[in-house]
Amino acid sequence: MTTPTTFRELVGVFGDLINLAVGAIIAVVFVVFIWKIFDAWVINAADEGKRTEGKQTALTAVIVLVIVLMVWGIILLIQNTFF
Repeated sequence: MTTPTTFRELVGVFGDLINLAVGAIIAVVFVVFIWKIFDAWVINAADEGKRTEGKQTALTAVIVLVIVLMVWGIILLIQNTFF
């Protein structure tokens, strides 16, 4: 990797870091989402408290995914518009 010499290259480096971070966040949230659904509805299917907790976690994970994707889209829009 070379050292950025212009502002455009510096923004590109930060854009690459943001893309990497967003991808990692999406992967982690997706894994947690799948695990909680499996835990609540397969492993502990008889426990109403676990199912309720699983529903809350699943809803939270979907909301987080939507927010992260929206922010990522806004960042990409700004990056492509100005740089």
